[in-house]
Amino acid sequence: MLSLEKRRNVLFIGVAYAVLFVWLSITQAHAEISSRKIVVFKPGVSETVKAEVVRNHGTSLKHLSLINAEVVMTGGRSPEELKKNPHVLRVDDDIVVQAFAKDDVKAEAKGKTTPPPPPEQLPWGIDRIDAEKTWDAISGPRIKIGIIDTGIDLTHPDLKANIKGGVNTISPFKSYADDNGHGTHVAGIIGALHNTVGVAGVDPMADLYSIKVLNRSGSGYFSDIIEGLQYAIANDLDVVNMSLGASTGNDSFAEAIKAAHDAGIVIVAAAGNEAGAVSYPAAYPEVIAVSATDENNAFASFSNYGPEIDISAPGVRIYSAYKGGVYKILSGTSMASPHVAGVAALVLSKPIQLTEEIGTPDGAWQPEEVLKKMQDTATDLGNSGFDNWFGAGLVNAYLAVQ
Repeated sequence: MLSLEKRRNVLFIGVAYAVLFVWLSITQAHAEISSRKIVVFKPGVSETVKAEVVRNHGTSLKHLSLINAEVVMTGGRSPEELKKNPHVLRVDDDIVVQAFAKDDVKAEAKGKTTPPPPPEQLPWGIDRIDAEKTWDAISGPRIKIGIIDTGIDLTHPDLKANIKGGVNTISPFKSYADDNGHGTHVAGIIGALHNTVGVAGVDPMADLYSIKVLNRSGSGYFSDIIEGLQYAIANDLDVVNMSLGASTGNDSFAEAIKAAHDAGIVIVAAAGNEAGAVSYPAAYPEVIAVSATDENNAFASFSNYGPEIDISAPGVRIYSAYKGGVYKILSGTSMASPHVAGVAALVLSKPIQLTEEIGTPDGAWQPEEVLKKMQDTATDLGNSGFDNWFGAGLVNAYLAVQ
């Protein structure tokens, strides 16, 4: 039998090994994240040369034609040699992003059987922005909205008729269905059907596209979002919503955002939930940054704020669709952003007035014109006029489409 001293030594060694294992795991995970790079090539570099450069410095994960780049796993090797390569324009970190929502109430479904959908109710956020007052007047073209998120529940009774396609940029040969729930909730706020069950979205006539860029944990990479933006441009989407972000941006992400904006896509994003500076991509000038309000039209305590905020929308205790054919209450700027994306779609469904044109009149909506329309018709909150918390104020769907 071991003596007390020997047992203590064994215990100490065991604890030491456990601590070492945890440290090595964390170090390995950090190394994997920091080893994932976006390598942007100079114009005119052939695909053969790109492949050779990548092969000499790591493993290619994906091609990003939108910014003439390859995503490379360098395997822990220093990126300095890559940066010095005469064919390489720059090397950016492939930054991790997170969904911006928090769980308020557990999903209604329990067990393996999905309960029948509840009778339709009007969520307070939809009511607050007067979206339901616009539904009888929707007669224009169906607007194509990309949900850049965790995917969408493709069989949800309140969504499936509006889902027109999608892509999985994490695993291109796998489904773009939602394995987290966040993306389905966002999609429900934007475009749940106005039927007899569940909820109704801001624009129940919208065409929804599931652009899965976040995994089942609600996290992903800039490169996956950039590929999602490529899909949005290639498929002529009108609006994209990004209820996600990171505390920092980089040149590659900024370039992709600008390309989508220049393609005429209205880009809407959540400001973030850290009660601090506006996150990226919302902080980019081409993006409509949305902060969150509660049922009293007060600024949500968790919402980020700053001069980048363009407009605000309901984001506290929002009831919407959720994966598994059920419904759930979530809070976050993740919930505020799709209210604005839905209103943008309503605006796009109406003809533009020539008196509202920005720049050369062409009879077509530009992203800046959609934003101006929503800001000009917003309900002023907080300090009089534009401020860093509410932007131009609370979005109003009914007034925006008049």
